[in-house]
Amino acid sequence: MLAPGGTVGVLGGGQLGRMLALAAARLGLKTHVYAPEPENCAYDVATARTIAPYTDETALRLFAASADVVTYEFENVPAETVDILAALGARVAPGAKALAVAQDRVVEKEFARSIGAATAPFFAVDDLASLEEGLKRIGRPAILKTRRLGYDGKGQTMIAAQATDLGVTWEQANHKAWEEIGARPSILEGFVDFACEISVIAARGRDGAVALYDPPENRHGGGILRASMVPARVAAETAGRARDIAERMLHALDYVGVIGVEFFVLRDGSVLVNEFAPRVHNSGHWTLDACAVSQFEQHIRAIAGWPLGDPVRHSDAIMENLIGEEILRWSDLAATRGWCLHVYGKGEARSGRKMGHVTRLEPRRPDGAQGR
Repeated sequence: MLAPGGTVGVLGGGQLGRMLALAAARLGLKTHVYAPEPENCAYDVATARTIAPYTDETALRLFAASADVVTYEFENVPAETVDILAALGARVAPGAKALAVAQDRVVEKEFARSIGAATAPFFAVDDLASLEEGLKRIGRPAILKTRRLGYDGKGQTMIAAQATDLGVTWEQANHKAWEEIGARPSILEGFVDFACEISVIAARGRDGAVALYDPPENRHGGGILRASMVPARVAAETAGRARDIAERMLHALDYVGVIGVEFFVLRDGSVLVNEFAPRVHNSGHWTLDACAVSQFEQHIRAIAGWPLGDPVRHSDAIMENLIGEEILRWSDLAATRGWCLHVYGKGEARSGRKMGHVTRLEPRRPDGAQGR
């Protein structure tokens, strides 16, 4: 167990790293953030920083020596980085298995099915010929996504139900979609006519103990999470199915830390796994204000070997992301009673960039679901 005064190493310096550092400080732990960018919002609140490429073995050696445990704030950390750190004797959590599965969307879908979870139909695509074969099997409409490195709607494109919708032939439409995702290994996913989207934020400690937060209902726009509402407007049985799948994932991956699992809820109440992130998750930001132990503190507790905290929420909540110039509303939001404002301290408010979030708290309804 990592005692207060110890150091948590964090790979990545964005807003998730920033909030992990703040949570660690609350528990008396130090943080050392490692990232290649010269400017990052996590640096402002970390105890130490290293600015170097993720594959710089000399810098990673010094980083590993400074940290008692290492984690990451995004799933696209190069696998080579984790291998180097492991060879240096660093304790990395979550482990390499979860990272490898999450970094490849085909492997991710196959893993979900291996634990008995349902997914949308999918087909691995390596070239135009396999794209056309996949469309024959799955049908249209469909979504073509890169197997690796896509996030927040990047690296994906929609293939319409009818070529005439685009004013082109099928061959032209397929070629256009292939070019839009960079003509690289991809996954074709069947379109899902879902009722809503939910997610489960779950944690597993080093002792195998599990803590599950109430599933929020999520609303996206342009591929970016816009808002999360808890409790989700789904039946208790549906929430239970999603939580059960998340718990099975944790054990199957021998996972340590917080995971975010996204689901499509079908109209009959069944759930399909969309994807998972081996890290703290945007749809769990409401836990900062609606729970005694946030997802960020829970992650630090888990990787440090501490007992997991109680995930039960004390309030209903609606979390909204502040994207781009929406952060300019900060003064009005800060003055609004019942709203909890979080500003990430980033510089330029670019279009599509997450600049902060705000959470509105309301008294908890007595019929709300319980986390466990």
